[in-house]
Amino acid sequence: MSKLKVAVIGAGSISDCHLQAYADNPDVEIYAICDLNEERAREMAKKYGASRVFTDYRDLLAMPEIDSVSICTWNNSHAEISIAALDAGKNVLCEKPLCQTVEEALAVEQAVKRSGKLLQVGFVRRYSDNAQILKQFIEAGELGDIYYAKASCLRRLGNPGGWFSDRERSGGGPLIDIGVHIIDICWYLMGKPKVKSVSANVSNILGNRAHIRNLSFYKAADYDASKNNVEDMANAMIRFENGASLLIDVSFTLHAKSDEMSIKLYGDKGGAELEPEIMVIGEKFNTILNMTPQVDSKSFDFMGSFRNEINHFIDSTQGRKETLSPVEDGVEIMKILCGIYESARQGREIEL
Repeated sequence: MSKLKVAVIGAGSISDCHLQAYADNPDVEIYAICDLNEERAREMAKKYGASRVFTDYRDLLAMPEIDSVSICTWNNSHAEISIAALDAGKNVLCEKPLCQTVEEALAVEQAVKRSGKLLQVGFVRRYSDNAQILKQFIEAGELGDIYYAKASCLRRLGNPGGWFSDRERSGGGPLIDIGVHIIDICWYLMGKPKVKSVSANVSNILGNRAHIRNLSFYKAADYDASKNNVEDMANAMIRFENGASLLIDVSFTLHAKSDEMSIKLYGDKGGAELEPEIMVIGEKFNTILNMTPQVDSKSFDFMGSFRNEINHFIDSTQGRKETLSPVEDGVEIMKILCGIYESARQGREIEL
């Protein structure tokens, strides 16, 4: 069989994860790379052996030999490029978030339906080994009915600047950038219950704290400390129609002792933690047990999860599997994210 030709649109930092994973898949040929910055696109093409380089995604999508594309661009172009790619007959892996608004999400969903092609949303945490292990415990009834989950993704100093801190391009700050991950993985493991309402707060009090010294943090390629109009912290209570609830908080910057990553779920028969390391809590013989699955990595394996995600995407395009993160889920998560921002803007709980 000839290899599947794939292309990556957007050659920023996250594209490296996609490209490395594609390079490790024996069924794939990395055929083309597109970026507004031609020099950056050529550097990535040289690194990963791509034969074609583009600065306009429309020229790339016009090539009939390309089977599938990864979209790794700014959030404000996700919907536009996804729709164009689907209409051009390409399968799409779109980085999270699916887009910036619910209206855009619904338009992408319609493009999937009319094209008959696959769109997989880049909810990479769903594809981690640990998440899939925990999913088996949940589906086997070890936790019973999950009625509460709580998750934190707190950075004490970690506003990447650049497009991440430009609301026009990003759509928001830590909520839409890193909060999307913890909201999605909790919702997924809870069985994707229908959302009833959202009550939330966001703040932009500390800014990006670029004056802090002696601590390093990830910075976007276009980092500019003078530009920042996104929130630095968000928290929310999400209520579901089945009576369950999800409590989350996220930050780019916070006066905290250290960064924090925590994902916990509670059911009527048991509980579980996915971060900082996987654990299942149960009861046997009138005794509470903390059970730690024996796995290679007890916490989130970043690159391994991207390999799982990319491999699953390729298998799904070939009909060997069904995607774990279809466009419909991207729409629902977009409703939650936009609901959080709207609740904070209005200062009250809102129904979805």
